[in-house]
Amino acid sequence: MISKLIADIAKTLLIARWKQTLVAAIGVTFSITMFISLLSFMTGLNTLLDNLILNRTPHIKLYNDIKPSENSPIDQSEKYSKTHNFISSVKVKNRDINIYNSEAIINALKKDNRIKGIAPKVISQVFFNTGQTVLAGVINGIDAEAERKLFHFDDYITKGNAIDLKNTSNSIILGNVLAEKLLVKIGDLIQITTQNGEIFSLKLVGIFQSGLRDFDKTQSFSSINTVQKILGKTNNYITDIQIKLYDVNTAPLLAKDFHNTFEIDAEDIQTANAQFETGSKIRTIISYSVGITLLIVAGFGIYNILNMMIYEKMDSIAILKATGFSGKDVKNIFLTIALGIGFFGGMLGLVFGFLLSSIIDQIPFKTSALPTITTFPINYNLNFYLIAFLFSLVTTYFAGYFPAKKASKIDPVVIIRGK
Repeated sequence: MISKLIADIAKTLLIARWKQTLVAAIGVTFSITMFISLLSFMTGLNTLLDNLILNRTPHIKLYNDIKPSENSPIDQSEKYSKTHNFISSVKVKNRDINIYNSEAIINALKKDNRIKGIAPKVISQVFFNTGQTVLAGVINGIDAEAERKLFHFDDYITKGNAIDLKNTSNSIILGNVLAEKLLVKIGDLIQITTQNGEIFSLKLVGIFQSGLRDFDKTQSFSSINTVQKILGKTNNYITDIQIKLYDVNTAPLLAKDFHNTFEIDAEDIQTANAQFETGSKIRTIISYSVGITLLIVAGFGIYNILNMMIYEKMDSIAILKATGFSGKDVKNIFLTIALGIGFFGGMLGLVFGFLLSSIIDQIPFKTSALPTITTFPINYNLNFYLIAFLFSLVTTYFAGYFPAKKASKIDPVVIIRGK
């Protein structure tokens, strides 16, 4: 009964000062709207930027790194086993980049239930011939089906089709910048020269565009069998084994495990792209900071309005306490007013935040660097709405707590005697 009475009194006070109530609610609504739209846009942008690299990056890459030998012959000598050796200018070991026993490694990885998929790869430096000029580049021998499934390869093909690498023998897909330099179009023959000086002709079946100009300036793709044939290698010649995991957070630990198990170099995605992860975290922190600041500012507005309401309603508060309402009841009345403003302002903020995000999502965003993107990116994550609404209630609660506590301590005798 008392709870219903407190709610009715709070409602009456809200309606009596409806202009101030409306201003406070608008402040909360605006804050929640901007919080949701800003966070949705910034995280959507983070996802877009990160995916330019991360979609094309395996969670773990197995390969043979070209580096100096970790154990020099003198360290293995019993004669000098008790001495400390200083060796400088260590030269790189003549190490084959081919992964030894790659077929057995791939079969073992396929049995690991932590792995989502595997895509073998052959990478080689080549030269692209254009008249009397040659352009240095890289040819990637890929499994087209695996690349499409695991690395969204189709999303980056602006002309042609990725599966043509499998269906058309001696075919190639070029980065768009490289294709522009070679002045070629779909169906043209591309001449490449290997590091051994051998010349091959490949049919252009597609144009690739990642959005990173330096990458698209040198990269090309062909089937694994074609690149093996170009290099004069056997069918078991593989330079990279790309691994996609179900849980990307386990990549660093599994990379160490695979390194020890297969005695091969392993690089995890966190190590390879630490700068992108750092940038995403910083942009997200900035978004949250701005949104929370807006809510705190709105909270100060509610605090000031409730303070003014208490000052103007001294008589009403005194009468309530004189008729039997306790200080706790009076405090609950003003807390109800604050939470009412936060609830309705927050609900409207969620609606307007979603509408504003939807509007931004429809704004055309066309750039030659990102041909597959047509509108601004928005992330409709339900967690943003839950966080925003919860924070609106928390902010308004604390904004109303101190004025409510002040109202609960008003002495009705002093107020009535003063009148």
